[in-house]
Amino acid sequence: MIAPVAVILAAGKSTRMKSETPKVLHLVCGRLMIEYVMDAAREAGVQKIIVIVGHKADMVKDALSHHEDVVFAEQVEQNGTGHAVMMAEAELEGHDGSVLILAGDTPLLQGTSLKALLDDQSSQNAACVIGTADTANNEGLGRVVRDSNGDFTCIVEHKDATEEQRKITEINTGCYAFNGPLLLSSLRQLKPNNVQSEYYLTDCPRILMDEGHKVAASCSLTIQEAIGVNNRIQLAEVQGHIQHRIQTQLMLSGVTIVSPPQTSIDADVTIGNDTVIKPGTVLEGKVTIGANCIVGPNVHVVGPKTIPDGTTL
Repeated sequence: MIAPVAVILAAGKSTRMKSETPKVLHLVCGRLMIEYVMDAAREAGVQKIIVIVGHKADMVKDALSHHEDVVFAEQVEQNGTGHAVMMAEAELEGHDGSVLILAGDTPLLQGTSLKALLDDQSSQNAACVIGTADTANNEGLGRVVRDSNGDFTCIVEHKDATEEQRKITEINTGCYAFNGPLLLSSLRQLKPNNVQSEYYLTDCPRILMDEGHKVAASCSLTIQEAIGVNNRIQLAEVQGHIQHRIQTQLMLSGVTIVSPPQTSIDADVTIGNDTVIKPGTVLEGKVTIGANCIVGPNVHVVGPKTIPDGTTL
Protein backbone atom coordinates (compact mmCIF):
# COMPACT_ATOMS: atom_id res chain seq x y z
CA MET A 1 0.00 0.00 0.00
CA ILE A 2 1.30 3.46 -0.94
CA ALA A 3 1.78 5.74 2.06
CA PRO A 4 -0.24 8.97 1.90
CA VAL A 5 1.38 12.35 1.37
CA ALA A 6 0.32 15.50 3.24
CA VAL A 7 0.23 19.02 1.83
CA ILE A 8 0.20 21.63 4.60
CA LEU A 9 -0.75 25.18 3.68
CA ALA A 10 1.54 27.67 5.42
CA ALA A 11 2.01 30.53 2.95
CA GLY A 12 -0.36 33.17 4.30
CA LYS A 13 0.60 36.46 5.89
CA SER A 14 -2.20 36.54 8.49
CA THR A 15 -2.37 40.27 9.16
CA ARG A 16 -4.80 39.70 12.05
CA MET A 17 -1.98 38.23 14.15
CA LYS A 18 -0.25 41.63 13.96
CA SER A 19 3.15 39.96 14.10
CA GLU A 20 6.46 39.93 12.24
CA THR A 21 6.58 36.17 12.87
CA PRO A 22 4.79 33.93 10.33
CA LYS A 23 1.61 32.60 11.91
CA VAL A 24 2.57 28.92 11.75
CA LEU A 25 5.79 29.63 13.68
CA HIS A 26 4.03 30.99 16.77
CA LEU A 27 4.64 28.80 19.80
CA VAL A 28 1.89 26.75 21.41
CA CYS A 29 3.02 25.17 24.68
CA GLY A 30 6.65 25.46 23.58
CA ARG A 31 6.26 23.97 20.09
CA LEU A 32 5.69 25.56 16.70
CA MET A 33 2.01 25.63 15.80
CA ILE A 34 2.58 23.80 12.51
CA GLU A 35 4.49 20.97 14.21
CA TYR A 36 1.27 19.76 15.84
CA VAL A 37 -0.31 19.51 12.38
CA MET A 38 2.74 17.61 11.11
CA ASP A 39 2.55 15.18 14.04
CA ALA A 40 -1.15 14.50 13.38
CA ALA A 41 -0.36 13.77 9.72
CA ARG A 42 2.43 11.35 10.71
CA GLU A 43 0.12 9.57 13.16
CA ALA A 44 -2.30 9.05 10.24
CA GLY A 45 0.43 7.26 8.28
CA VAL A 46 1.92 10.10 6.23
CA GLN A 47 5.60 9.62 5.36
CA LYS A 48 6.16 12.74 3.24
CA ILE A 49 5.00 16.26 4.10
CA ILE A 50 4.95 19.08 1.56
CA VAL A 51 4.80 22.47 3.27
CA ILE A 52 3.58 25.31 1.07
CA VAL A 53 5.52 28.43 2.07
CA GLY A 54 5.05 32.02 0.95
CA HIS A 55 5.16 34.90 3.43
CA LYS A 56 8.68 34.95 4.95
CA ALA A 57 9.35 31.60 3.26
CA ASP A 58 13.01 31.43 4.32
CA MET A 59 12.08 31.83 7.99
CA VAL A 60 9.58 28.96 7.78
CA LYS A 61 12.05 26.76 5.89
CA ASP A 62 14.79 27.41 8.45
CA ALA A 63 12.47 26.58 11.35
CA LEU A 64 11.38 23.25 9.82
CA SER A 65 14.51 22.19 7.94
CA HIS A 66 15.50 19.63 10.60
CA HIS A 67 12.43 17.49 9.83
CA GLU A 68 13.71 14.82 7.44
CA ASP A 69 10.27 14.00 6.00
CA VAL A 70 9.50 17.62 5.03
CA VAL A 71 9.96 19.24 1.61
CA PHE A 72 8.90 22.73 0.58
CA ALA A 73 7.05 24.33 -2.31
CA GLU A 74 6.82 28.10 -2.61
CA GLN A 75 3.75 30.17 -3.44
CA VAL A 76 5.26 33.50 -4.43
CA GLU A 77 1.89 35.20 -4.93
CA GLN A 78 -1.03 34.25 -2.71
CA ASN A 79 -3.79 33.50 -5.24
CA GLY A 80 -6.03 31.23 -3.17
CA THR A 81 -5.99 27.78 -1.60
CA GLY A 82 -6.21 25.96 -4.94
CA HIS A 83 -3.25 27.95 -6.24
CA ALA A 84 -1.30 27.08 -3.09
CA VAL A 85 -1.82 23.35 -3.65
CA MET A 86 -0.86 23.77 -7.33
CA MET A 87 2.62 24.73 -6.10
CA ALA A 88 3.07 21.14 -4.86
CA GLU A 89 2.51 19.68 -8.35
CA ALA A 90 6.15 18.74 -8.94
CA GLU A 91 6.33 16.93 -5.58
CA LEU A 92 2.98 15.15 -6.16
CA GLU A 93 3.68 14.10 -9.77
CA GLY A 94 3.84 10.33 -9.94
CA HIS A 95 2.29 9.80 -6.48
CA ASP A 96 -0.55 7.29 -6.95
CA GLY A 97 -1.68 7.22 -3.32
CA SER A 98 -3.81 9.51 -1.17
CA VAL A 99 -3.07 13.16 -0.47
CA LEU A 100 -4.13 14.88 2.74
CA ILE A 101 -4.56 18.64 2.48
CA LEU A 102 -4.35 20.46 5.81
CA ALA A 103 -3.99 23.98 7.16
CA GLY A 104 -0.84 24.81 9.10
CA ASP A 105 -2.77 26.90 11.63
CA THR A 106 -4.94 24.05 13.05
CA PRO A 107 -2.78 22.62 15.87
CA LEU A 108 -5.66 20.72 17.53
CA LEU A 109 -5.91 18.18 14.67
CA GLN A 110 -5.70 14.56 15.82
CA GLY A 111 -4.03 11.74 13.91
CA THR A 112 -6.96 9.39 14.58
CA SER A 113 -9.36 11.78 12.83
CA LEU A 114 -7.09 12.15 9.80
CA LYS A 115 -6.66 8.35 9.65
CA ALA A 116 -10.47 8.01 9.62
CA LEU A 117 -10.61 10.49 6.73
CA LEU A 118 -8.04 8.47 4.76
CA ASP A 119 -9.80 5.19 5.57
CA ASP A 120 -13.08 6.62 4.25
CA GLN A 121 -11.39 7.74 1.05
CA SER A 122 -9.88 4.29 0.55
CA SER A 123 -12.95 2.22 1.47
CA GLN A 124 -15.27 4.27 -0.74
CA ASN A 125 -12.71 4.51 -3.56
CA ALA A 126 -13.50 8.22 -3.57
CA ALA A 127 -11.74 10.89 -5.61
CA CYS A 128 -12.11 13.20 -2.61
CA VAL A 129 -13.39 12.99 0.95
CA ILE A 130 -14.12 16.28 2.70
CA GLY A 131 -13.49 16.30 6.43
CA THR A 132 -16.46 17.73 8.30
CA ALA A 133 -17.51 18.39 11.88
CA ASP A 134 -20.86 18.84 13.59
CA THR A 135 -21.55 22.00 15.57
CA ALA A 136 -24.56 24.11 16.48
CA ASN A 137 -22.15 27.07 16.64
CA ASN A 138 -21.99 27.25 12.84
CA GLU A 139 -22.18 30.99 12.23
CA GLY A 140 -20.02 32.02 9.27
CA LEU A 141 -18.99 28.45 8.39
CA GLY A 142 -19.48 26.54 5.13
CA ARG A 143 -22.42 24.09 5.36
CA VAL A 144 -22.21 20.55 4.02
CA VAL A 145 -25.34 19.79 2.01
CA ARG A 146 -26.45 16.16 1.55
CA ASP A 147 -29.26 14.63 -0.49
CA SER A 148 -32.16 12.51 0.81
CA ASN A 149 -29.88 9.44 0.81
CA GLY A 150 -27.30 11.21 2.94
CA ASP A 151 -24.81 11.55 0.09
CA PHE A 152 -22.73 14.70 -0.28
CA THR A 153 -23.98 17.21 -2.84
CA CYS A 154 -22.10 20.48 -2.19
CA ILE A 155 -20.62 22.97 0.26
CA VAL A 156 -22.54 26.22 0.65
CA GLU A 157 -20.80 29.20 2.23
CA HIS A 158 -22.71 30.92 5.02
CA LYS A 159 -23.26 34.13 3.06
CA ASP A 160 -24.77 32.16 0.15
CA ALA A 161 -26.87 29.76 2.27
CA THR A 162 -30.66 29.79 2.34
CA GLU A 163 -32.58 30.04 5.62
CA GLU A 164 -32.99 26.25 5.59
CA GLN A 165 -29.32 25.58 4.77
CA ARG A 166 -28.19 27.80 7.63
CA LYS A 167 -29.80 25.33 10.03
CA ILE A 168 -27.37 22.63 8.88
CA THR A 169 -24.90 21.83 11.68
CA GLU A 170 -22.38 19.84 9.59
CA ILE A 171 -19.60 22.18 8.49
CA ASN A 172 -16.50 22.02 6.27
CA THR A 173 -13.28 21.88 8.34
CA GLY A 174 -10.90 22.55 5.44
CA CYS A 175 -9.29 19.08 5.71
CA TYR A 176 -9.41 16.89 2.60
CA ALA A 177 -8.27 13.44 1.49
CA PHE A 178 -7.81 13.25 -2.29
CA ASN A 179 -6.82 10.58 -4.76
CA GLY A 180 -3.40 11.95 -5.85
CA PRO A 181 -3.70 11.83 -9.68
CA LEU A 182 -7.33 13.06 -9.61
CA LEU A 183 -6.33 15.96 -7.33
CA LEU A 184 -3.74 17.09 -9.91
CA SER A 185 -6.26 16.69 -12.72
CA SER A 186 -8.84 18.85 -10.93
CA LEU A 187 -6.27 21.50 -9.97
CA ARG A 188 -5.33 21.93 -13.64
CA GLN A 189 -8.98 22.73 -14.42
CA LEU A 190 -9.43 25.41 -11.74
CA LYS A 191 -10.43 28.88 -12.91
CA PRO A 192 -10.47 32.13 -10.88
CA ASN A 193 -14.18 32.69 -11.46
CA ASN A 194 -14.88 34.70 -8.31
CA VAL A 195 -14.76 38.24 -6.99
CA GLN A 196 -11.25 37.76 -5.56
CA SER A 197 -9.96 36.24 -8.86
CA GLU A 198 -8.46 33.40 -6.81
CA TYR A 199 -8.19 29.65 -7.38
CA TYR A 200 -10.33 27.90 -4.74
CA LEU A 201 -9.53 24.37 -3.58
CA THR A 202 -13.23 23.98 -2.73
CA ASP A 203 -13.94 23.99 -6.49
CA CYS A 204 -11.98 20.74 -6.96
CA PRO A 205 -14.67 18.41 -5.49
CA ARG A 206 -17.28 19.91 -7.84
CA ILE A 207 -14.98 19.42 -10.85
CA LEU A 208 -14.48 15.78 -9.87
CA MET A 209 -18.21 15.20 -9.32
CA ASP A 210 -19.01 16.70 -12.73
CA GLU A 211 -16.61 14.16 -14.24
CA GLY A 212 -18.53 11.32 -12.58
CA HIS A 213 -16.09 10.63 -9.75
CA LYS A 214 -17.28 9.90 -6.22
CA VAL A 215 -16.92 12.73 -3.70
CA ALA A 216 -17.94 12.12 -0.10
CA ALA A 217 -18.09 14.00 3.19
CA SER A 218 -16.85 12.34 6.37
CA CYS A 219 -17.87 13.72 9.76
CA SER A 220 -14.66 12.40 11.32
CA LEU A 221 -13.39 15.55 13.03
CA THR A 222 -14.52 17.50 16.08
CA ILE A 223 -15.23 21.21 15.92
CA GLN A 224 -12.27 21.75 18.28
CA GLU A 225 -9.92 20.23 15.70
CA ALA A 226 -11.23 22.63 13.07
CA ILE A 227 -10.25 25.73 15.06
CA GLY A 228 -7.84 27.79 12.98
CA VAL A 229 -5.65 30.40 14.61
CA ASN A 230 -6.19 33.81 13.01
CA ASN A 231 -5.55 36.11 15.98
CA ARG A 232 -4.04 36.13 19.46
CA ILE A 233 -7.39 35.29 21.07
CA GLN A 234 -7.61 32.04 19.11
CA LEU A 235 -3.92 31.38 19.84
CA ALA A 236 -4.73 31.51 23.57
CA GLU A 237 -7.76 29.27 23.00
CA VAL A 238 -5.77 26.48 21.33
CA GLN A 239 -2.99 26.90 23.90
CA GLY A 240 -5.58 26.22 26.59
CA HIS A 241 -6.78 23.05 24.85
CA ILE A 242 -3.24 21.70 24.37
CA GLN A 243 -2.22 22.63 27.91
CA HIS A 244 -5.22 20.67 29.20
CA ARG A 245 -4.17 17.70 27.03
CA ILE A 246 -0.57 17.82 28.32
CA GLN A 247 -1.59 17.99 31.96
CA THR A 248 -4.24 15.29 31.58
CA GLN A 249 -1.68 12.87 30.12
CA LEU A 250 0.78 13.63 32.92
CA MET A 251 -1.82 13.13 35.68
CA LEU A 252 -2.97 9.84 34.12
CA SER A 253 0.67 8.69 34.10
CA GLY A 254 1.08 9.25 37.85
CA VAL A 255 2.00 12.93 38.28
CA THR A 256 0.12 15.10 40.81
CA ILE A 257 -0.68 18.60 39.57
CA VAL A 258 -2.20 20.38 42.56
CA SER A 259 -3.79 23.24 40.61
CA PRO A 260 -3.88 22.74 36.82
CA PRO A 261 -5.18 26.29 36.09
CA GLN A 262 -2.18 27.74 37.98
CA THR A 263 0.37 25.55 36.20
CA SER A 264 2.01 25.81 32.77
CA ILE A 265 3.84 22.82 31.27
CA ASP A 266 5.33 22.75 27.78
CA ALA A 267 4.88 19.85 25.37
CA ASP A 268 8.52 18.69 25.63
CA VAL A 269 8.44 18.26 29.41
CA THR A 270 8.65 14.76 30.91
CA ILE A 271 7.88 14.07 34.58
CA GLY A 272 8.34 10.87 36.60
CA ASN A 273 5.83 9.04 38.79
CA ASP A 274 4.78 10.41 42.18
CA THR A 275 6.20 13.86 41.48
CA VAL A 276 4.04 16.70 42.82
CA ILE A 277 3.72 19.95 40.86
CA LYS A 278 2.52 22.76 43.12
CA PRO A 279 0.68 25.97 42.06
CA GLY A 280 2.52 28.72 40.20
CA THR A 281 4.94 26.30 38.50
CA VAL A 282 6.07 27.02 34.92
CA LEU A 283 8.04 24.31 33.10
CA GLU A 284 9.35 25.64 29.80
CA GLY A 285 11.28 23.95 27.00
CA LYS A 286 12.90 20.50 27.19
CA VAL A 287 12.73 19.75 30.91
CA THR A 288 13.05 16.25 32.38
CA ILE A 289 11.95 15.81 35.98
CA GLY A 290 12.51 12.52 37.79
CA ALA A 291 10.21 10.55 40.09
CA ASN A 292 9.25 11.50 43.66
CA CYS A 293 10.10 15.19 43.22
CA ILE A 294 8.32 18.21 44.66
CA VAL A 295 8.30 21.24 42.37
CA GLY A 296 6.92 24.56 43.53
CA PRO A 297 5.09 26.54 44.51
CA ASN A 298 6.05 29.42 42.20
CA VAL A 299 9.00 27.75 40.43
CA HIS A 300 10.04 28.56 36.84
CA VAL A 301 12.29 25.97 35.17
CA VAL A 302 13.65 26.66 31.66
CA GLY A 303 15.18 23.80 29.70
CA PRO A 304 17.21 22.10 28.61
CA LYS A 305 17.43 20.83 32.17
CA THR A 306 17.29 17.47 33.97
CA ILE A 307 16.14 17.26 37.57
CA PRO A 308 17.03 13.96 39.32
CA ASP A 309 14.67 11.71 41.30
CA GLY A 310 13.74 12.86 44.79
CA THR A 311 14.55 16.55 44.24
CA THR A 312 12.66 19.34 45.99
CA LEU A 313 12.62 22.64 44.10
